[in-house]
Amino acid sequence: MSSVPRIAAVIPCYRVTRHLLPLLAAIGPEVERIYVVDDACPDGSGDLVARDCRDPRVRVVRNPRNLGVGGAVMAGYRAAIDDGMQVLVKLDGDGQMDPALLPRFVAPILAGEADYTKGNRFHDLDLIGRMPRVRIFGNAVLSFMSKLSTGYWDIFDPTNGYTAIHADVARRLAPGKLSERWFFESDVLFRLGTLRAVVVDVPMVPRYGDEDSGLKVSRVVGEFAFKHARNFLKRVFYGYFLRDMSVASLELVAGVALLAFGTVFGIVNWIELAGTGRAAPAGTVMLAALPVILGLQFVLAFLAYDIAAIPRRPLTRQVASSR
Repeated sequence: MSSVPRIAAVIPCYRVTRHLLPLLAAIGPEVERIYVVDDACPDGSGDLVARDCRDPRVRVVRNPRNLGVGGAVMAGYRAAIDDGMQVLVKLDGDGQMDPALLPRFVAPILAGEADYTKGNRFHDLDLIGRMPRVRIFGNAVLSFMSKLSTGYWDIFDPTNGYTAIHADVARRLAPGKLSERWFFESDVLFRLGTLRAVVVDVPMVPRYGDEDSGLKVSRVVGEFAFKHARNFLKRVFYGYFLRDMSVASLELVAGVALLAFGTVFGIVNWIELAGTGRAAPAGTVMLAALPVILGLQFVLAFLAYDIAAIPRRPLTRQVASSR
C-alpha cells in the first residue's frame, strides 16, 4: 500500500445545486477523489458538476432512481472502494459541513485509533446557541435512543452526517440491510456496533445558512423511536445471547422478569383492593415492591456492564496485527 493515504470524499446530492460547486472548490488537496452522487436529483446535480466543474478529482455517480441519503452514500462508497480508496469521508452537499475539518476526521483512522469517525456539534457549549432549539432537543432525544440501540454510550449527535470510515470496514456494511433514508447514520452505528468497530466523535462547529433541511424532528421521531427499539432488541440478542452468554445476560433476564412480575402483581392487587376501600397487607406490598427494586438493580448492573463493553480496539488494527 502506498505511504500516501488515498482519501475520497463522497457527496450525496439531492436539490443542493446552490451550494455544490462552492463546496467542491473548498475541498483540499489531501483528497484524491471526489464522488458526487446524483441521487436522481430533479435539479440535475450531476449535469451541473459535469458541465461546470473542472476539478479532475471529481467523478459523477448517478443513481437511476432516488434511493435517499443512505442509498446515495453507499453508491459513493462502492465507487470509491472499487477505485482503491483507503478512507471515505462523507459530506452533505448543502454547505453545512466545512471541508477544512476533513483532516480531523481522517486522522484517527489513519493513526489506527478508530474505524469510523463522526461529527459532534454539541462538544463546545458556547457554540450550541447557534443551533435551532428544536434541533438541540431533538438531537438530545435521538442521541439517548441511539446510545441504547447501538451500544456506543460515549458518542453524541448520532444524526450528524459528517463522517469518515475506513474502506475495509465500509466493505463489511451490507447495503441491503441498511436504512436508505434519514435513519441511515443511526443504522450505520448499529451495524458498526455488531461488528465491534471503534467509533470516535470529532468536535465541529455547526454552520447554518439558507439551506433547507429535509430532516424534521416532528416527522421522524416516531419512526426513529420504532427503529431504535428494534435495533436495541437485535443488539441485545446478538451480543448477549447469540454470540456470547455472560453474567450480564443473566442480569438482564432476571431484571426484566422481576420488574415485570412486581409491576403486574402490584397493579392487579391495587385494582382488586381499590374497590373495597381496604389497605393492602404489608406482605402484599413487599411482594410487589421487592421484585421491582431487585429487578431495577439487575437492569442497572446490566447497563453498567454494557457501558464498559464499548469497543476499544479498531477492526483495522486487528486485521493488520493478524497478517
